[in-house]
Amino acid sequence: MTSPVILEVAVNGATPRSVNPHVPLTPAEVADEMLACVARGASIAHDHHEAMFVADGVHPVEPYVEAWTPVLAQYPDLLLYATMAAGARGIPIERRWAHHEELARRGMGGLSLVDPGSVNLGLTSDGVVAEAAAPGPYQNSLADTEHMFARCAAHGTGPSISIFDPSFLRVALTWHRHGRVPRGAIVKLYFGGALEFGLPPTTTALEAYLEMLEPSGLPWSVAVLGGDVVACGLAETAVRRGGHVRVGLEDFAGTTTPTNTELVDGAVALLADLGHRPATIAETRGILGL
Repeated sequence: MTSPVILEVAVNGATPRSVNPHVPLTPAEVADEMLACVARGASIAHDHHEAMFVADGVHPVEPYVEAWTPVLAQYPDLLLYATMAAGARGIPIERRWAHHEELARRGMGGLSLVDPGSVNLGLTSDGVVAEAAAPGPYQNSLADTEHMFARCAAHGTGPSISIFDPSFLRVALTWHRHGRVPRGAIVKLYFGGALEFGLPPTTTALEAYLEMLEPSGLPWSVAVLGGDVVACGLAETAVRRGGHVRVGLEDFAGTTTPTNTELVDGAVALLADLGHRPATIAETRGILGL
Protein backbone atom coordinates (compact mmCIF):
# COMPACT_ATOMS: atom_id res chain seq x y z
CA MET A 1 0.00 0.00 0.00
CA THR A 2 1.26 3.47 -0.86
CA SER A 3 1.76 5.87 2.05
CA PRO A 4 0.69 9.52 1.99
CA VAL A 5 3.11 12.45 1.69
CA ILE A 6 2.00 16.02 2.29
CA LEU A 7 2.43 18.28 -0.75
CA GLU A 8 2.42 22.02 -0.20
CA VAL A 9 2.29 24.58 -3.00
CA ALA A 10 3.60 28.13 -2.52
CA VAL A 11 1.98 29.78 -5.50
CA ASN A 12 3.70 33.16 -5.83
CA GLY A 13 5.88 34.69 -3.10
CA ALA A 14 8.10 37.51 -4.32
CA THR A 15 8.57 36.00 -7.79
CA PRO A 16 7.70 38.67 -10.40
CA ARG A 17 6.13 38.01 -13.77
CA SER A 18 9.33 39.25 -15.38
CA VAL A 19 10.90 36.05 -14.04
CA ASN A 20 7.93 33.75 -14.65
CA PRO A 21 4.84 34.94 -16.55
CA HIS A 22 2.71 32.25 -14.89
CA VAL A 23 2.88 33.71 -11.36
CA PRO A 24 -0.64 34.35 -9.99
CA LEU A 25 -0.92 37.80 -8.41
CA THR A 26 -4.56 38.88 -8.10
CA PRO A 27 -6.90 37.17 -5.60
CA ALA A 28 -8.86 35.61 -8.47
CA GLU A 29 -5.68 34.25 -10.05
CA VAL A 30 -4.48 32.89 -6.72
CA ALA A 31 -7.82 31.18 -6.12
CA ASP A 32 -7.79 29.53 -9.55
CA GLU A 33 -4.22 28.38 -9.09
CA MET A 34 -4.85 26.93 -5.66
CA LEU A 35 -7.92 25.06 -6.84
CA ALA A 36 -6.00 23.56 -9.75
CA CYS A 37 -3.11 22.50 -7.49
CA VAL A 38 -5.37 20.97 -4.84
CA ALA A 39 -7.12 18.97 -7.54
CA ARG A 40 -3.69 17.54 -8.42
CA GLY A 41 -2.70 16.60 -4.87
CA ALA A 42 -1.67 19.67 -2.86
CA SER A 43 -3.18 19.76 0.64
CA ILE A 44 -1.43 22.89 1.95
CA ALA A 45 -1.30 26.17 0.02
CA HIS A 46 0.57 29.39 0.73
CA ASP A 47 0.50 32.77 -0.97
CA HIS A 48 1.68 36.36 -0.69
CA HIS A 49 -0.44 39.40 -1.41
CA GLU A 50 2.25 41.75 -0.16
CA ALA A 51 6.04 41.66 -0.20
CA MET A 52 7.93 40.75 2.97
CA PHE A 53 9.69 44.11 3.03
CA VAL A 54 6.95 46.76 3.25
CA ALA A 55 7.28 50.14 4.92
CA ASP A 56 4.69 49.86 7.68
CA GLY A 57 4.61 46.09 8.20
CA VAL A 58 0.88 45.85 7.56
CA HIS A 59 -0.50 43.13 5.30
CA PRO A 60 -4.18 43.79 4.59
CA VAL A 61 -6.36 40.80 5.28
CA GLU A 62 -8.86 41.50 2.48
CA PRO A 63 -6.86 40.05 -0.46
CA TYR A 64 -6.38 36.80 1.46
CA VAL A 65 -10.07 36.60 2.28
CA GLU A 66 -10.97 37.30 -1.35
CA ALA A 67 -8.57 34.65 -2.66
CA TRP A 68 -9.30 31.98 -0.07
CA THR A 69 -13.10 32.22 0.10
CA PRO A 70 -13.79 30.41 -3.20
CA VAL A 71 -11.08 27.86 -2.44
CA LEU A 72 -12.50 27.04 0.99
CA ALA A 73 -16.00 26.91 -0.49
CA GLN A 74 -14.83 23.92 -2.53
CA TYR A 75 -12.33 22.48 -0.03
CA PRO A 76 -13.49 23.60 3.46
CA ASP A 77 -10.73 21.74 5.32
CA LEU A 78 -7.82 22.78 3.10
CA LEU A 79 -4.86 24.17 5.04
CA LEU A 80 -3.87 27.69 3.99
CA TYR A 81 -1.52 30.25 5.48
CA ALA A 82 -0.25 33.74 4.67
CA THR A 83 3.13 35.47 4.83
CA MET A 84 4.10 38.42 7.01
CA ALA A 85 6.33 41.48 6.84
CA ALA A 86 9.96 41.71 7.88
CA GLY A 87 10.59 43.23 11.30
CA ALA A 88 13.93 44.88 10.68
CA ARG A 89 12.35 48.33 10.66
CA GLY A 90 11.18 48.22 14.27
CA ILE A 91 7.73 46.96 13.33
CA PRO A 92 5.97 45.28 16.26
CA ILE A 93 4.93 41.66 15.85
CA GLU A 94 1.33 42.55 16.74
CA ARG A 95 1.14 44.67 13.59
CA ARG A 96 3.04 42.27 11.34
CA TRP A 97 0.93 39.29 12.48
CA ALA A 98 -2.46 41.07 12.61
CA HIS A 99 -3.77 39.54 9.37
CA HIS A 100 -3.06 36.05 10.76
CA GLU A 101 -5.14 36.99 13.81
CA GLU A 102 -8.04 38.07 11.63
CA LEU A 103 -7.86 35.05 9.32
CA ALA A 104 -7.84 32.76 12.35
CA ARG A 105 -10.73 34.68 13.92
CA ARG A 106 -12.72 34.06 10.73
CA GLY A 107 -11.84 30.37 10.82
CA MET A 108 -9.88 30.60 7.56
CA GLY A 109 -6.74 28.65 6.79
CA GLY A 110 -6.06 26.32 9.69
CA LEU A 111 -2.34 27.21 9.80
CA SER A 112 -0.50 30.35 10.91
CA LEU A 113 3.06 31.42 10.18
CA VAL A 114 5.73 31.18 12.89
CA ASP A 115 9.25 32.28 11.96
CA PRO A 116 11.43 31.63 15.04
CA GLY A 117 14.52 33.66 14.17
CA SER A 118 16.24 36.32 12.10
CA VAL A 119 18.11 35.98 8.82
CA ASN A 120 19.58 38.04 6.01
CA LEU A 121 17.57 37.37 2.85
CA GLY A 122 18.00 38.81 -0.62
CA LEU A 123 21.57 37.95 -1.61
CA THR A 124 21.59 35.78 -4.72
CA SER A 125 24.30 33.53 -6.10
CA ASP A 126 25.25 36.12 -8.72
CA GLY A 127 26.21 38.54 -5.95
CA VAL A 128 23.19 40.82 -6.34
CA VAL A 129 21.20 41.97 -3.31
CA ALA A 130 17.50 42.76 -3.67
CA GLU A 131 17.05 46.48 -3.00
CA ALA A 132 14.16 46.09 -0.55
CA ALA A 133 16.05 43.50 1.49
CA ALA A 134 19.41 45.29 1.66
CA PRO A 135 18.83 47.63 4.66
CA GLY A 136 18.32 44.90 7.24
CA PRO A 137 17.45 41.30 8.06
CA TYR A 138 14.16 39.51 8.25
CA GLN A 139 13.94 39.90 11.99
CA ASN A 140 11.96 37.97 14.59
CA SER A 141 12.98 38.25 18.23
CA LEU A 142 12.45 35.55 20.82
CA ALA A 143 9.56 37.63 22.18
CA ASP A 144 8.08 37.72 18.67
CA THR A 145 8.41 33.95 18.39
CA GLU A 146 6.74 33.40 21.74
CA HIS A 147 3.90 35.71 20.67
CA MET A 148 3.31 33.79 17.42
CA PHE A 149 3.23 30.40 19.13
CA ALA A 150 0.94 31.71 21.87
CA ARG A 151 -1.50 33.22 19.37
CA CYS A 152 -1.57 29.95 17.39
CA ALA A 153 -2.50 28.18 20.62
CA ALA A 154 -5.19 30.76 21.38
CA HIS A 155 -6.78 30.41 17.94
CA GLY A 156 -6.26 26.66 17.50
CA THR A 157 -4.25 27.11 14.31
CA GLY A 158 -1.30 24.86 13.50
CA PRO A 159 2.08 26.61 13.43
CA SER A 160 3.80 26.52 10.05
CA ILE A 161 7.34 26.84 11.41
CA SER A 162 9.84 28.31 8.93
CA ILE A 163 13.43 27.11 9.36
CA PHE A 164 15.90 29.28 7.48
CA ASP A 165 18.96 28.10 9.37
CA PRO A 166 19.78 25.73 12.23
CA SER A 167 19.34 28.36 14.95
CA PHE A 168 15.65 28.68 13.98
CA LEU A 169 15.19 24.96 14.54
CA ARG A 170 16.97 24.99 17.90
CA VAL A 171 14.62 27.71 19.13
CA ALA A 172 11.52 25.87 17.91
CA LEU A 173 12.64 22.58 19.42
CA THR A 174 13.40 24.18 22.76
CA TRP A 175 9.92 25.69 22.85
CA HIS A 176 8.52 22.29 21.86
CA ARG A 177 10.35 20.46 24.65
CA HIS A 178 8.79 22.87 27.12
CA GLY A 179 5.27 22.35 25.79
CA ARG A 180 4.95 25.77 24.17
CA VAL A 181 4.44 24.63 20.57
CA PRO A 182 0.71 24.00 20.07
CA ARG A 183 -0.75 21.05 18.21
CA GLY A 184 -0.84 21.04 14.43
CA ALA A 185 2.77 22.14 13.94
CA ILE A 186 4.79 21.33 10.83
CA VAL A 187 8.47 22.21 10.51
CA LYS A 188 9.40 23.67 7.10
CA LEU A 189 13.10 23.09 6.33
CA TYR A 190 14.05 25.82 3.85
CA PHE A 191 17.31 25.29 1.97
CA GLY A 192 19.08 28.05 0.03
CA GLY A 193 19.48 27.54 -3.69
CA ALA A 194 20.14 30.71 -5.68
CA LEU A 195 19.19 32.56 -2.49
CA GLU A 196 22.29 32.51 -0.31
CA PHE A 197 21.11 31.77 3.22
CA GLY A 198 21.18 28.86 5.64
CA LEU A 199 22.17 25.40 4.46
CA PRO A 200 22.45 24.20 0.85
CA PRO A 201 20.11 21.49 -0.46
CA THR A 202 22.35 18.50 0.18
CA THR A 203 21.85 15.18 1.89
CA THR A 204 24.43 16.11 4.52
CA ALA A 205 22.56 19.32 5.35
CA LEU A 206 19.24 17.48 5.59
CA GLU A 207 20.74 14.86 7.87
CA ALA A 208 22.04 17.58 10.19
CA TYR A 209 18.51 18.93 10.53
CA LEU A 210 17.06 15.47 11.04
CA GLU A 211 19.54 14.65 13.80
CA MET A 212 18.10 17.65 15.64
CA LEU A 213 14.49 16.95 14.72
CA GLU A 214 14.05 13.24 15.28
CA PRO A 215 13.59 13.23 19.08
CA SER A 216 10.68 15.67 18.70
CA GLY A 217 8.52 13.56 16.40
CA LEU A 218 7.35 16.72 14.63
CA PRO A 219 6.33 16.35 10.97
CA TRP A 220 8.63 18.16 8.56
CA SER A 221 8.94 19.13 4.92
CA VAL A 222 11.62 20.44 2.58
CA ALA A 223 11.78 23.29 0.09
CA VAL A 224 14.55 24.91 -1.93
CA LEU A 225 14.23 28.68 -2.16
CA GLY A 226 15.77 29.69 -5.45
CA GLY A 227 16.00 26.21 -6.93
CA ASP A 228 14.11 23.05 -7.81
CA VAL A 229 13.46 20.73 -4.88
CA VAL A 230 12.56 17.82 -7.16
CA ALA A 231 15.27 18.17 -9.80
CA CYS A 232 18.08 18.59 -7.26
CA GLY A 233 17.14 15.32 -5.57
CA LEU A 234 16.28 16.76 -2.16
CA ALA A 235 12.60 15.88 -2.43
CA GLU A 236 13.43 12.23 -3.09
CA THR A 237 15.85 12.10 -0.17
CA ALA A 238 13.29 13.72 2.12
CA VAL A 239 10.49 11.34 1.15
CA ARG A 240 12.76 8.35 1.69
CA ARG A 241 13.51 9.73 5.16
CA GLY A 242 9.84 10.17 6.04
CA GLY A 243 9.40 13.83 5.18
CA HIS A 244 7.05 15.93 3.09
CA VAL A 245 7.59 18.34 0.17
CA ARG A 246 6.84 21.93 -0.81
CA VAL A 247 6.91 23.14 -4.42
CA GLY A 248 5.69 26.26 -6.19
CA LEU A 249 6.64 29.42 -8.02
CA GLU A 250 7.61 31.21 -4.82
CA ASP A 251 10.54 28.82 -4.54
CA PHE A 252 11.37 27.70 -8.07
CA ALA A 253 14.37 29.00 -9.98
CA GLY A 254 15.78 27.51 -13.14
CA THR A 255 16.12 27.88 -16.89
CA THR A 256 12.42 27.16 -17.57
CA THR A 257 9.17 28.89 -16.60
CA PRO A 258 6.87 26.14 -15.32
CA THR A 259 3.40 26.63 -13.88
CA ASN A 260 2.48 25.74 -10.33
CA THR A 261 0.42 22.84 -11.61
CA GLU A 262 3.39 21.49 -13.54
CA LEU A 263 5.51 21.62 -10.39
CA VAL A 264 2.81 19.81 -8.39
CA ASP A 265 2.49 17.22 -11.17
CA GLY A 266 6.26 16.67 -11.06
CA ALA A 267 6.16 16.09 -7.32
CA VAL A 268 3.21 13.70 -7.66
CA ALA A 269 5.11 11.74 -10.33
CA LEU A 270 8.14 11.50 -8.03
CA LEU A 271 5.96 10.19 -5.21
CA ALA A 272 4.50 7.55 -7.51
CA ASP A 273 8.00 6.44 -8.54
CA LEU A 274 8.87 6.07 -4.84
CA GLY A 275 5.73 4.11 -4.01
CA HIS A 276 3.92 7.00 -2.32
CA ARG A 277 1.00 9.28 -3.08
CA PRO A 278 -0.10 12.78 -2.09
CA ALA A 279 -1.85 12.96 1.26
CA THR A 280 -5.49 13.94 1.08
CA ILE A 281 -6.60 17.02 2.99
CA ALA A 282 -8.06 14.80 5.73
CA GLU A 283 -4.85 12.76 5.93
CA THR A 284 -2.75 15.92 6.14
CA ARG A 285 -4.85 17.17 9.04
CA GLY A 286 -4.41 13.78 10.67
CA ILE A 287 -0.63 13.78 10.20
CA LEU A 288 -0.44 17.25 11.79
CA GLY A 289 -2.87 16.39 14.56
CA LEU A 290 -5.40 19.04 13.60
